[in-house]
Amino acid sequence: LQPILYSYFRSSCSWRVRIALALKNIDYEIVAINLIKDGGQQFSKEFQALNPMKQVPALKIDGITLSQSNLSVLNQVGKENQLTWAQRVIAPGFNALEQILQSTAGKYCMGDEVSMADLCLVPQVANAERYKVDLSPYPTISRINKSLLALEAFQVSHPSRQPDTPPELRA
Repeated sequence: LQPILYSYFRSSCSWRVRIALALKNIDYEIVAINLIKDGGQQFSKEFQALNPMKQVPALKIDGITLSQSNLSVLNQVGKENQLTWAQRVIAPGFNALEQILQSTAGKYCMGDEVSMADLCLVPQVANAERYKVDLSPYPTISRINKSLLALEAFQVSHPSRQPDTPPELRA
C-alpha cells in the first residue's frame, strides 16, 4: 500500500516529512488536514481516531501510523541516498538555525550532533522570512537554505506546491 501523509500545507513538521519522503523517492498519497477550517480539522473525530495527539503530520505507512514527525523511521526505508548526504554534509547548519530562531539573544550556535529532525532548516527559514525575521547576519544559513531549495525534493515538498495550498499562495 502507498503511504498516506496527513498534512497541512503550511505546517513545518509536515514539510519536513514531505522533504524526507521526497529525498527517499517514496511516493505517497496526501490527505489535507486544514488546521484552520471548521475550527481545525485535526480536532475531528475521524482524525483523532487516527492520531489522538490531534497534530499533523501523521504518516500511515505499512499499516502503522506515525503521529510525530519522527523522520528517523524514514531513514530505515529504501537505500541510502540524498537524505543521508544531507545529514552528513548540510545538517551542521540546521541546529544553528534552530538556536537562532528560538534564542532571544540570537546567537549563532553550532550543534555537535546531527539528527534527521534537523531537516527543519528550510521550513524554519521560510517561517522566519514569513514573519520578517532579519537573517542577513547569518549568511551561512542563507547559503545553505539556497542550496537546499535548489534540490528537487525541497522544491516538490514546498508549501506553495501542495494540493491544499490556497490559490493565492501557489507558486
